[in-house]
Amino acid sequence: MTEGHASIEATARQGNNLLLRIVASLVMAPLAIAIAYAGGWLWTGLVTLAAIGLYAEWLTVVGVRNVPLLLLGGLVLLGAAWIESGHFTAVNGAIVVALGVVVAAIFSRERRGWAVLGIGYALAASIASNTVRHDPDSGFSALMLVLLVVWATDIGGYFAGRLIGGPKLWPQVSPKKTWAGAVGGFVASLAVAVGFAAFHLGKIMPLLLLAAALSVAAQFGDLFESAVKRRFGVKDSSHVIPGHGGLMDRLDGFVAAIVLAAIFGCLRGGADSVGHALMVW
Repeated sequence: MTEGHASIEATARQGNNLLLRIVASLVMAPLAIAIAYAGGWLWTGLVTLAAIGLYAEWLTVVGVRNVPLLLLGGLVLLGAAWIESGHFTAVNGAIVVALGVVVAAIFSRERRGWAVLGIGYALAASIASNTVRHDPDSGFSALMLVLLVVWATDIGGYFAGRLIGGPKLWPQVSPKKTWAGAVGGFVASLAVAVGFAAFHLGKIMPLLLLAAALSVAAQFGDLFESAVKRRFGVKDSSHVIPGHGGLMDRLDGFVAAIVLAAIFGCLRGGADSVGHALMVW
């Protein structure tokens, strides 16, 4: 095969992958928004399923093939969902996380540290996602801010990186990511803050600062997941989402951003009013 033919085939594969990404996003994004709007057990159920999927993929990526550990971790995540659907407190959350860590530490026969980190990762995603949405007044707005910032960061980074190129951001961890993409994603996230302010969903300066912090967190979350996969020689966490790979590949930035949002909201307004603390300054 000539170099020209190889280049044409590579371009065709990239085009097909982009089309798959767009189609998958057009299906998943409206569904996620609708369930987030409904809240309650629908949102808790979606988050719990996603968290169990994240944990399963994590164990696969790090090479821990332990079915009992996966089942027990799933039970801990279901227990977390039961607590989160009621009156959630920071103490309850800490107890659940401690239980998950103990289960992973006792029942993992190999790579115990990675197994513990995995259950912590999945529990953090679950608890933070439900904590932000729990606020009946501003929970949906706060959750949408996080989601849109993460999506804008991802989309802006993808197109800025492809169109501008230039120096790599961290080639040892993620060879395709560029500084142009990082800046493009960051700028796109600020546009989300401007949009929220335009619709009177918050004040412009606090929203810009929050969007900036969430965008940076999302990009670090993406790099963290890339570093874990590279450590174990894995390209995709799975192939469950067409064009996107696995849940870890799709949710890495969201997990980091939602955890940061939940921590900031709890510190500022308490576990019962995280959404209000994020949106009203």
